Amino acid sequence: MRVIHLSAWRDPERRSGAALLEAWPTLTDVAAAAADAGVEVAVAQAGWRDEVLERAGVPVHFVAEPGAGLLPRRLSAVLPLRLMARVRALRPDVIHLHGLTFPLAARMAASLGVPVLVQDHGNPVPPPSRRALYRWGFRHVAGVAFTDAAMARPFIDAGVLRPETPVFSVLESSTHFTPGDPAAACEEAGIHGDPCLVWVGRLMEDKDPLTVLKAFERVARRLPGARLWMAFGDEALLVDVWERIEASAALRERVRLLGRVPHERVQALLRGADLYLSASRREAGGYALLEALASGAVPLLTDIPAHRRVTRGGAVGGLYPPGNAAALAALLLEHAGRPRAAERERARAHFDRHLSFAALGRELADVYTRLVAR
Repeated sequence: MRVIHLSAWRDPERRSGAALLEAWPTLTDVAAAAADAGVEVAVAQAGWRDEVLERAGVPVHFVAEPGAGLLPRRLSAVLPLRLMARVRALRPDVIHLHGLTFPLAARMAASLGVPVLVQDHGNPVPPPSRRALYRWGFRHVAGVAFTDAAMARPFIDAGVLRPETPVFSVLESSTHFTPGDPAAACEEAGIHGDPCLVWVGRLMEDKDPLTVLKAFERVARRLPGARLWMAFGDEALLVDVWERIEASAALRERVRLLGRVPHERVQALLRGADLYLSASRREAGGYALLEALASGAVPLLTDIPAHRRVTRGGAVGGLYPPGNAAALAALLLEHAGRPRAAERERARAHFDRHLSFAALGRELADVYTRLVAR
């Protein structure tokens, strides 16, 4: 079975194929996972020049479109004619289109007469003015994939996806992070705590860092050795977070804002963490969560579809209602008293069994086989 992973997103920075493969490792990581599961895979990617490169044994075809450079503010408006011609020439049995924002590419792919799987990557439901286009574009796809099938409901309710379209639960990707010695990792990352708590996310409303601070403040007296380390990129709520910390003696003494940190330090942070905290109200998949579990950190997470899927309903770590600081505080107290070495082993075993690239490859191969059989 030959599967083409198709991406119609045209890089606004106009980087070369080699530069994109460095910047977007998941472009080939996911395809390579399917290849390792026995699927013949190639990637077709919209580009600014024609190139064919190879990574991890997977050929990557970058295809340019005439006139694309004339529309810098509306790159997606360019019809992917040459890109689809390349896909056709590769003679796929299945087309795996990444992103629910390419209705034209979806319609063109479906016209090739093979099953098309469209995968969500945190895409918003389109506004009402564009829904007819999306409905037309996705009308003939063979299936759609979300981290959790429940996440398809808003698209179905909006009429973008047909209710009868098969929906599959498929991870967006995995991670190459590995566990390590916690003490050495803490020294490398410059962190400590008993327990050592780590947040990795963006300071924005959907990530809800203030709920984490409220919960931590609630347990501060009962966990005098606990420390919270917060790494982040987006700083939309930085002032609010800073003011909340400064207003509390317990938080001032025990919370450290790390800002943006290099990816290698993120691995050290998560290897050293006893507990990984998230208050997200929405997630497409949760790369930081995958990295935390791969590193052996035990996750305490909001009870949302993506988190339920990744943790198998809270089989590892704990889930709490979004925005409920009291519930998160209770989980913190509960998990702070558990044997940490055993909990780390459980977290990593869960990752290996359900979330690794090997597990993802098996998941994808099964979905492709089911689509062809239909």
